Amino acid sequence: MKFPGRRKLKHYFPVSQAKPVLPTSEVRPDKDTYIVGLDETIVDVVANVSDQFLETFNIQKGLSNLVDADTASAIYDELTAQNSISDHFAGGTIGNTIHNYSVLADDKSVLLGVMSANITLGSPAYHYICHTSSKVDMNHLQGVAGDIGRGITLITPDGERTFAIAPGDMDELDEDHIPEHIIAGGAALVTCAYPLRHQGKPIKKAMLKALEYAHNNQVPTVLTLGTKHLVEENRDELLEIIKKHVNVLAMNELEAEALTGLADPLQAASAILEYVDIVLLTAGPDGMYLCGYTDDELKRETTNPIKSGSLADFNRWEFSRPMLREACKQPVKVFSHIDPYMGGPEKIRNTNGAGDGALSALLHDISANHFHKEVVPNSSKHLAPFLAYSSFAQICKYSNRVSYEILAQNASRLSKGLPEREDSLEEAYWER
Repeated sequence: MKFPGRRKLKHYFPVSQAKPVLPTSEVRPDKDTYIVGLDETIVDVVANVSDQFLETFNIQKGLSNLVDADTASAIYDELTAQNSISDHFAGGTIGNTIHNYSVLADDKSVLLGVMSANITLGSPAYHYICHTSSKVDMNHLQGVAGDIGRGITLITPDGERTFAIAPGDMDELDEDHIPEHIIAGGAALVTCAYPLRHQGKPIKKAMLKALEYAHNNQVPTVLTLGTKHLVEENRDELLEIIKKHVNVLAMNELEAEALTGLADPLQAASAILEYVDIVLLTAGPDGMYLCGYTDDELKRETTNPIKSGSLADFNRWEFSRPMLREACKQPVKVFSHIDPYMGGPEKIRNTNGAGDGALSALLHDISANHFHKEVVPNSSKHLAPFLAYSSFAQICKYSNRVSYEILAQNASRLSKGLPEREDSLEEAYWER
C-alpha cells in the first residue's frame, strides 16, 4: 500500500483523447488528499563536536538551547574553522514530518509558517527550499523581512544531539495567515509544542488558532512534544491544550515522563490516553509503542507473541484498528510495541529526525484511510469510523521501518521513499 498519490503517469498525450488536466503544486481542498503542518521554519546546520565544545559555549547537552544571533554566529564561525560542519538541511520537527509524508505518500502536504520575502543564494531560506520536497505546498507561507531560523545540531561522539537555536523571524507567524479552508479540507493537522517557548510571539496564537480550526472541522489533530525541558516548563499549559484540542500525541520516553511523572513507557502511555485518542511513543533502543482505542465489538486479537511488562498481555489486541475514543460504544485501550527494525543500524551517527519519521508513517496511514473512504466509501474498511487504514501492529511496523531509514542515512529527512509495503495476513481480515 502506497497511497494516496499517483502511481503511474503516461508520458504521452494521445491526440484522440481529451487533453489531461495537469497536476498543480497548490492543494485543492475539494479534490486532494493532504495533511497540513504548522512549524517554526528553520534550517539545520549539522556538525560533529566534542563535549568540550559544548562547555565552551555554555550549551546544555541533549537539550534545545535558544541563543542570540551573535552567539549563533560565533558557534558557526568556530565550526567552520574546525571544518566540523557536515551539511545544511531544512529542519523543524514538523517540516521534517510533512516532507517525509510527501516522500512516502508521493502526494501533497501544506506547510504553514514564515519564509523570507527576499531569498538570496546561500541564505537559510534558500537551503530550506532546496531541501524540501516539491510536493510540499508553500503557497500559504507568510512572508517576513528577515531570515527564518537557524538551528545548529551539535553531535557528540556518543551520538547525542544538542541544539543551538537562533530564531530569526521564524516566530512571527500571524494568526491571520492561518487558512481555515485549507485546514478544514486536510486529512490531519500536525504541529508541535515549540511555539510555547515564545509567549510573546505571534506564532503561539497562530498555533492555537490552527488547532481550533481543525477541532471545529473534525480534522484529526496531531501534536509533538518537543523536548523534556520544554514539557517540564510548560506542563500545565500543555495539558490544557492537549485535553481541549489534541487527538494524537507523539513523544519520546523522556517527554512522556515529564508529562506524566511515570518513567515506564507503558504506564505513561496509558495515563496519556485519558486525554488523547492515540499515543506514539519512541523509546530509543527499546523500540516504539503505539497505543490508542478501539471498540470492544471490533477488537482483533494478535497472532504475534503476547508481551507483558508493567501491563500484563498488553499487546493482545494490537491487530485492531485505531478509533477516536468518542466514536467507540465501549472503548478498549490497545497497546502495540515493536523492537528497532533489524536491531537498528550498525552505527548511529545522528538520531535527529527518527521520531519525525515514525510520525510521518502514522500520518500517511491516517491520510490513506481518508483517501480510501473518499474513493471507496462502501468498503468493509469503513464499516466503522476508524481513524487509520491499518492496525496498530501494522502501523508500528511501518513507522519503525521509516525511523530505521532516517537513522541509517545520517540525515533528518528521507531522500527517497521506501519499497512497497508488504501487508501481513492480519490486514487481509479487513478486506473481507
